[in-house]
Amino acid sequence: MKTYITIIFTSEGAKPSEVKSRLMGLGFKAMRGSYDFFYEWEKEPDIETLLDFADRIHTALEGLNVMFSLETV
Repeated sequence: MKTYITIIFTSEGAKPSEVKSRLMGLGFKAMRGSYDFFYEWEKEPDIETLLDFADRIHTALEGLNVMFSLETV
């Protein structure tokens, strides 16, 4: 199972390299295509685990003036 993230940048926000650094610190890997990064789960997460992970992402990106969307499949 993987969680994919798409980032929306603004010209007033952080540099993409800073966003990349923070996401990779959470275990994301960069990719090309429809999504910007992905996280590969070792075992299938439950809803609480996914929400906790989303909270950690939110905290990591806080103050960078970017928006993000997640999809776990």
